[in-house]
Amino acid sequence: MSLAEADNEKMQWAAITGVIATVSVFAIAQGLSYPLLSFILQRQGVSPAMIGLSAAMTPVGFIVSSPLIPALARRFGAGRTALTCAALSAIVLALIGWTQNVYLWFPLRFLIGVVTNPLYVLSEIWVIALAPPLRRGRVMGVYSTVISAGFATGPLCLLAVGTVGWPPFLVGIFAFIFCGACLALVLPRLPKVNEAGHSVSVMGFIPLAWLLMSAVVVAAGFEQAVLALLPVYGTHHGIADIRMSALLSVMIAGNIAMQVPLGLLAERLTARLVRFICILATVLGCALLPLLIDTPLIWPCVFIWGAVSYGIYTMSIIELGERFTGSALVAGNAAFSLMWGVGGIAVPPLAGGVMDVIGASGLPITLGAICLALAVATVIRRRMV
Repeated sequence: MSLAEADNEKMQWAAITGVIATVSVFAIAQGLSYPLLSFILQRQGVSPAMIGLSAAMTPVGFIVSSPLIPALARRFGAGRTALTCAALSAIVLALIGWTQNVYLWFPLRFLIGVVTNPLYVLSEIWVIALAPPLRRGRVMGVYSTVISAGFATGPLCLLAVGTVGWPPFLVGIFAFIFCGACLALVLPRLPKVNEAGHSVSVMGFIPLAWLLMSAVVVAAGFEQAVLALLPVYGTHHGIADIRMSALLSVMIAGNIAMQVPLGLLAERLTARLVRFICILATVLGCALLPLLIDTPLIWPCVFIWGAVSYGIYTMSIIELGERFTGSALVAGNAAFSLMWGVGGIAVPPLAGGVMDVIGASGLPITLGAICLALAVATVIRRRMV
């Protein structure tokens, strides 16, 4: 390797590190805002149903903004769009802290979803584009790990600053500002995206990779349904809230700890095969949940469950980077964000409705059924190729 090639590789890894650092700070701010606003609304005496509707405004913002991202990147440039979104995120969060009103929070939480989504999507595109093809699995594994760790760290910040007054909001505002500063430092080293070639719309991309889109819906729906309904499932089995909270923490730990090993496995076996393995393992976890919930084996079970269920998304991102470039990659990432919002909104109510009809077993049955359907679709797609 020549000196110029070595310097170029160092700059490439420096840019990847900078973008991942940017996303980690963004994830901390996002992870902090969800529980913070729920705690505030609870103190105001707002009903759980209204709190849930308020929280749903952010993913609705993701869905609405996703189709606009390719056009924004073409019109203003990806870097300028991302920096503007970081600044707007800080402003909207400041407005949320200033208003402290559940009804005003509906449009504001929608707006924060709209302005944070392009920042997330464009950062993911940069990481995919920068990652060396032979090392894309481990790079995206690190990326997924950092995102998950950031979201998990956000609520921990509330232990230090509390949930009353401006301090928690200032942490989130500063995080968005710092996120923009990190991005500005590495922006000159980031690749141009969507600068030339035939443009692809988000809705036009979905038929090109319908199986990947389905995988994202399943991964998002699974994660959101488990976070929302596993405590309810535990209550039906007479399990204490503290134990169920600990189980959720172990599940998140599995997600954080195992994405890099799964990425390394994808480099050896292909992302498509590892995703299929993750789907089957997730179905197995759904089948084992009722059998192990009252036994010590539930702890390793949920650890692996968390790893493989989110691994479905990580493997899908890796495959997206392998198959698409340019405007198609931009549209694909935006479509992933759209499908994540769809899964997060659609699956939890579906699982909850089934639980209302048949009892607690409705949770593993529903989640297992959608994962099994994805596995069948994967086999069918493979035979069509």
